[in-house]
Amino acid sequence: MYPLLRLLLLLFPILLPAVAWALSPPRFPGSHPHARLGANGLGDYAYETRYFRQRLDHFSFPGVEEEEDDYAFFQQRYLVGRGGGWAGPGGPIFFYCGNEGDIAWFAANSGLVWEAAPRFAALVIFAEHRYYGESMPFGSKAKAYNNSKSLAYLTAEQALADFAVLLTDFKRKLSAEGSPVVLFGGSYGGMLAAWMRLKYPHIAVGALASSAPILQFEDIVPSTIFYDLVSDDFKRESISCFQTIKDSWKALDDQGNGQDAYSYLAMVDYPIPSEFLMPLPANPIKEVCRRIDSQPEGTSILERIYAGVNVYYNYTGTVGCFDLNDDPHGMGGWDWQNIAKVLEKFGSNIIFFNGLLDPWSGGGVLKNISESLIAIVAPLGAHHIDLRPATPEDPDWLVSLRESELKIISGWLSDYYGAQGALFQPVALKDPAAR
Repeated sequence: MYPLLRLLLLLFPILLPAVAWALSPPRFPGSHPHARLGANGLGDYAYETRYFRQRLDHFSFPGVEEEEDDYAFFQQRYLVGRGGGWAGPGGPIFFYCGNEGDIAWFAANSGLVWEAAPRFAALVIFAEHRYYGESMPFGSKAKAYNNSKSLAYLTAEQALADFAVLLTDFKRKLSAEGSPVVLFGGSYGGMLAAWMRLKYPHIAVGALASSAPILQFEDIVPSTIFYDLVSDDFKRESISCFQTIKDSWKALDDQGNGQDAYSYLAMVDYPIPSEFLMPLPANPIKEVCRRIDSQPEGTSILERIYAGVNVYYNYTGTVGCFDLNDDPHGMGGWDWQNIAKVLEKFGSNIIFFNGLLDPWSGGGVLKNISESLIAIVAPLGAHHIDLRPATPEDPDWLVSLRESELKIISGWLSDYYGAQGALFQPVALKDPAAR
């Protein structure tokens, strides 16, 4: 049996203390309040915001009194596309599994889902992950994050059950039980999409798991792999830049913690300008190294580093002071929610995309596991770049890569409708969100 295939014999995610890693990678990127919606087409997607009364604990048997307790439920936010191109009941549904952050920001930055939907006459849904954004149990973030007891329901198992219950109820209300669902997700959301396809195969016909470090756990990949790849990204641009950064660790440790910026830069080292984490130029690592290396002779190490990290923290020149310990992405729950065991059994119809510039690719699936568990690898790709909104500056390899993904998804849908004995011919409705 292939080594990766053996790893696919364990799905049920459980909690793992963050101390399991000798070097703990930074949290996955989430929304950023300083980034502007509307740039590069971001934020132009029309959707309706809805809320679903979600059960707090899917794996217990509450009594009658608990059923009536408001704390036994919470309002889960989800976004429903308003493009008007859905084929109606029986037509495909594209479902994005929310990450550890505000779902509106992930919706704005996941253009592939929106831009591909009209081709398939698909309805788009973005579901928010519990404990993030507006989907807070116990009525507020302060109460939800209060202690270990209130955080006990922040698990991947519960989040997957949330998505399954929400989807099932949504389809039932629209008499769309026969609509095939394709799952999407990037980073941790990509892990959830893959796990959901494996754990609830009756709910979705396939999943696109982009930059999902589904193997990034103790005893599966080396504990240093993430930072090894971050180092490689900077070495690739400039050895002298890498050495300056390396020599700065002690000085930075004496002054404060700012090292995560390098990891985030490696994740979003896109060949086009972006505002996913911060407003950044194309190829931001190249720009960081250019600034570090171009300082006059006699410039101190910290002054060189300051010039470099300005690219990440203040490329626009509008930020007055860096807050290196800030959590602008709303990802505070990730330190608690670290998942240890993955992939319970062999599955099918999952695309694993990884860009090799992304340090999370060290924990990704980089080789095909079977004919339907497919790895798509981009040597010059960064963190879920395939999901990013399309732009005129996209390189040819990225355009071709996205087309390859959509061709595979088209095959899943064709197989589904073929098994139903029908050839799917979409007929657009006026507005699916109004139904």
